[in-house]
Amino acid sequence: MATENPTQSNPPLKALRTTQLEGTETFHFDGSPTNSSANSFWRWAYSNLVANNLRGHLAEYLVACDLGLNQGTRVEWDECDLRLPTGVRIEIKSAAYLQSWGQKDFSKITFKIAPSCAWDKKTQTRSKTPARHSDIYVFCLLNHKDKESLDPKNLNQWDFFVLPTSKINEKLGNQENISLSALKRLAPAQCRFGEINRAVAEFMNAENTAHQDSQDD
Repeated sequence: MATENPTQSNPPLKALRTTQLEGTETFHFDGSPTNSSANSFWRWAYSNLVANNLRGHLAEYLVACDLGLNQGTRVEWDECDLRLPTGVRIEIKSAAYLQSWGQKDFSKITFKIAPSCAWDKKTQTRSKTPARHSDIYVFCLLNHKDKESLDPKNLNQWDFFVLPTSKINEKLGNQENISLSALKRLAPAQCRFGEINRAVAEFMNAENTAHQDSQDD
């Protein structure tokens, strides 16, 4: 009778490769399809687009749409939220004045910008030194203050602020959060939907030019 060798190490478990579902895929049990589908699950779990965690995912999706990066699927546990074909890394943060629960007043707008230890998919370990693992931040504000007409699907209700990570590092060091007023003092590019791609390109071109000039000096 064959026995498992206790000294033999198991092969590494590779990351799963995911593709977009169509929504019509059904759940199945004992080899037969049920009345539930991926689409019915999405409607049940993700209809509240104002919920904090889901609003963050929605903000990432909106930026991905603007940058033409919405053909794949969202990547969990990556060092940044999005990555352009050029290798430019983008971190996305979101905030809103209105929440899905009852409120006494509007929420104060703050964004998390704390350096962190990134997960390295190749080594399967976290980096030892906290840092901001992106080239660009995109701050997404659901800028609407009337609950009756609040609609995160209405892209006119969103404002986007694009800022190079280098400026955050230079001006704020290891600061963990930033208010909207403090963010505006850093002179980000304020955009509507459809303008994020251009703002990112302009900042990266400016940074590349400055880097080239410093090398020439």
